Amino acid sequence: MKKIGIMGGTFNPIHMGHLLLAQWAMDFQKLEEIWFIPTGCSYMKENSDNITALERLQMTGLAVNNNPFMKVLDLEVKREGYTYTYETMEELHNRYPEYHFYFIFGADCLFSIEKWKFPERIFANCSIIAAVRENCDLSLMKNKIEELRAQYQADIVLLPFLQLEISSTMIRERVAMGQSIRYLVPDEVISYIEEKGFYGYESK
Repeated sequence: MKKIGIMGGTFNPIHMGHLLLAQWAMDFQKLEEIWFIPTGCSYMKENSDNITALERLQMTGLAVNNNPFMKVLDLEVKREGYTYTYETMEELHNRYPEYHFYFIFGADCLFSIEKWKFPERIFANCSIIAAVRENCDLSLMKNKIEELRAQYQADIVLLPFLQLEISSTMIRERVAMGQSIRYLVPDEVISYIEEKGFYGYESK
């Protein structure tokens, strides 16, 4: 079966940490492609920056445009109301029954995923790649994985990952303070942020 990695998130904006995680997951699990799916209206996060879902979709597309193994899907952006991971994974599973999907996220999400909407339906339609940083308690992670396997028959693998302190919040704050975000964000995305005047950007 074709193995596809799924990267979900608001991507407000997408940054090098997202792209590095996607590449490491691809190499680690021998995935054939990574599909980025920006959220439409997330029930977990409020968009207070007046940036539309379509604009976040555009930035994500610019970030992966030169990588033939990565692409962006608009299915959550086009969905009305709140977007839920279980709906996305069910839609992908039904649309591409010949593919095996791997949902990629930070290992800390293992401790909150049971609070997501219908976690059992997420686990039923994909495997999980959980990126674990060097300072994480591995024994704690493995115990949690065993719990999720026992309760949901979840298929979860741990991906050793870099200790990166890059976040979309930090990037937005740096832009607002007039500081450079070069090497934190792809150049194409920087140009788009500047062109649109996002996050309080002011041309010098």
